[in-house]
Amino acid sequence: MKGIAYDRFGPPDVLQLVEMPAPQVRPHDLLVRVAAAGVNRADLMQRAGFYGGQTFGDSPLLGLELAGEVIEVGPGVTDMRVGDRVMAIVGGGAYAEVARVDRGMAVRVPDGLPLREAAGVMEAFVTAWEAVAHLARVQPGQRVLIHAAAGGIGSAAVQVARALGATVYATASAQRAADVRGLGAAAVIDYRATDFETEVSRLTEAAGVHAVIDFIGGDYLARNLRSLTPGGTLVQVGVLSGDADTPIPLDLVLHHHLRLIGTVMKSRTPEEKRAMVARFAAGALPRLASGEIHAVIDRVLPLEQAAEAHQRMERGGGFGKIILAVEKG
Repeated sequence: MKGIAYDRFGPPDVLQLVEMPAPQVRPHDLLVRVAAAGVNRADLMQRAGFYGGQTFGDSPLLGLELAGEVIEVGPGVTDMRVGDRVMAIVGGGAYAEVARVDRGMAVRVPDGLPLREAAGVMEAFVTAWEAVAHLARVQPGQRVLIHAAAGGIGSAAVQVARALGATVYATASAQRAADVRGLGAAAVIDYRATDFETEVSRLTEAAGVHAVIDFIGGDYLARNLRSLTPGGTLVQVGVLSGDADTPIPLDLVLHHHLRLIGTVMKSRTPEEKRAMVARFAAGALPRLASGEIHAVIDRVLPLEQAAEAHQRMERGGGFGKIILAVEKG
């Protein structure tokens, strides 16, 4: 089979399309002919050497999510069959023509959902559902601040929070404000021109928000905590700023009884990932099937242009997920 590999850490041009052996199915696995794979920031970090030799899965190849057709079923799997359309989280290996998938991390693709769109669902919406619904426990009528709302997970989080009945405030660039409002945000704050803490205070009449979903870190941390109402929750999903060593205003955390929760998909155990996928399947998948929420796709590129996909993500400015199409058509 063909897949994307690299022989050293480095910039996007280390990625090459090569021939490689296909994976072998295990008792509780599916083998999937990959139609498309989602590109995630963790892929860029792995390629650049941020994780060193760690892969957090059973494949050293890049790619954490995919959609495709089942071509082989392990003997321990009784509820899937050859020909089923699935979308899945994988511990690496999605940037290839065939991938091995843990059955517990796969769900059937809803009827009518194209596989290329389905390839952008799992990493974004499993993470978003976990952050917004499970960890932040967002309820109808609450107020939520979501940063980086034009990105893959951010755009999913806006939709999830809105579907749960929350009023959503979001940060994004001015050029993406209309796009994010179209997902259900009540207000979009231009993070380049406006201090979001000041604007959240104005929008909420100084009451604050019940939850913040943040991907930035750094100097956002203290401002996020100050933007919370007493008893509120900050869910930290990433550190796009690159600044993970930042002071925490503990007096504010203590006095206002705030919760600060960190979450990341890549380093979770298989058992934890299966539990996350199960929560997504129960709570978000029916909304996806009905069209209430949907994957936001920025660009579809062929697998052999993986380096260009990484370059595009590094440049930023897009809206939603970048997808690598493995099958033609």
